[in-house]
Amino acid sequence: MSQETIEQKYLDSAMSYSEYVELLDKLFAEGKTTGNDQSENMINYAGLNQQRMKRITKTFNPSPEFIEAASKLDRKINWIVLTEGWCGDAAQIIPILGKLENHFPNVEMKLLLRDENLDLMDRFLTNGGRSIPMLIAVDANNYQVLGSWGPRPTEPTHLLAAYKADPEMTKDEFSKQIQLWYAKDKGRSTENEILELMQKWQ
Repeated sequence: MSQETIEQKYLDSAMSYSEYVELLDKLFAEGKTTGNDQSENMINYAGLNQQRMKRITKTFNPSPEFIEAASKLDRKINWIVLTEGWCGDAAQIIPILGKLENHFPNVEMKLLLRDENLDLMDRFLTNGGRSIPMLIAVDANNYQVLGSWGPRPTEPTHLLAAYKADPEMTKDEFSKQIQLWYAKDKGRSTENEILELMQKWQ
C-alpha cells in the first residue's frame, strides 16, 4: 500500500456525481464542454458523451453478486475521480462508478476536472500520459492513498495497445471498435475490476 496521501483541498473542491452531471448538462446547453478546448470537435464529442452517459445511467445496474459482495465492505473510502466531459472513456465509466458507489456502505465518490488539477493528475500517470478517467482510492480517515484504477478496463487497454501497434488502423476504426466493446461488455468488466480492488483495499 502506498504511503502517499491526498491533500484535503482536493476533496474540498471536488464535485459529487450529481453535481458533475449537472455541470455537463449546463455546459452542453450553452454549447460548451469542460476544459480549455472549446473547438467544434470537442463540443461534438461532449454531445455524444452526454447521450452515452444518459443511456448507461438508464440501462446499467450492478449484478446481484456485486451488490452482495459490496455490502460486506465497510471501510470508509473516498474515490477521487479525475475526468473531463469530452472524454469518451469517462462517459462510458463514470455513470457505472456512480451506480457502484451506491452499494458500498462507506464509499463517497468525488470528481475533479483533470485540466484544473494537473498537479494531482501528474501523480497518477498511465505510461507517462494524463489518461482519464482515473480513480484514486483514499482512506477517508487519514487520506492515505490505497491505490488507483483507470483509465479503462483491461481488455480495452489491450485494444488500445493493438491500435497503437497497427499503422494500418485509423482512429475512426479504433473508436468504433472500442465503443462496440463497451456496448457488448455492458459495464461488467468495470464492475468486476472495481470490486476486486475494493476487496484488496479493505
